Amino acid sequence: MSLLTVKNLRVTFDTEAGRVEAVRGVNFTLGRERLGIVGESGSGKTMTGRSILRLVRKPGRIEADEMTFDGIDLMKASERQMRALRGPRIAMVMQDPKYSLNPVMKIGRQLTEGLRLREKISDKEARAKAIAALEAVKIRDPERVMEAWPHELSGGMGQRVMIAMMLIPNPDLLIADEPTSALDVTVQAEVLKILDDLVKERGMGLIFVSHDLRLVSQFCDRVLVMYKGRVVEEVEASKLMEAKHPYTQGLLNCLPRIGGGRGPLPSLDRSASWAEA
Repeated sequence: MSLLTVKNLRVTFDTEAGRVEAVRGVNFTLGRERLGIVGESGSGKTMTGRSILRLVRKPGRIEADEMTFDGIDLMKASERQMRALRGPRIAMVMQDPKYSLNPVMKIGRQLTEGLRLREKISDKEARAKAIAALEAVKIRDPERVMEAWPHELSGGMGQRVMIAMMLIPNPDLLIADEPTSALDVTVQAEVLKILDDLVKERGMGLIFVSHDLRLVSQFCDRVLVMYKGRVVEEVEASKLMEAKHPYTQGLLNCLPRIGGGRGPLPSLDRSASWAEA
């Protein structure tokens, strides 16, 4: 059964230079699985994720023939209804914790503030839930981290805190926007293991936005490849290296290979037809 259905999603911005289409006719469904979205910077990956939460503000405009989450029409939902969905049912981990965490608030306060407002629970109960969330993302000393400022955390710990913050209300859908892009390989593997365990244990749906094709091919179940705001190919993650579309093949050919030649990596020769809706 589909948790999320998106049909003909379009995101446009009216600018002084004219109308810009950031997302053009995107279609996909998501069950309780791991769906990867890959593509170059500016291909519309993040904007697709933000559209699901209706976080695109003016002059941006979201249009879709259908965008439903667990039977709820997201296009017709009021802002009050969307606020009730954001966090408790649909959560999004932003790309860089340095810009997502408030630099003048301690971690504990940031983790518990929304919880206390939503659930009307005591400070003690909120703190206990926050510590449990930090433990779930493998932070070894959650009590110390609760009293830390964001600048005192490493990139990996900051990313785990962001994941913990989104998981406290136990959402049905998690949108992770390049959650490992700023991390070294060892910490990256740990964060992916955390996400994988949470999907399996909690039965969440996961949209994993990334530019790393190898990573997505190993971690996700299905992959959408985006180019200039539209999906040019959908493929099983395990078969991503066998993708047929010339754009996907071009991205794969640009990847460096251990033991490969020492010459320049090939550039991607684009075709105007790839961007045709």
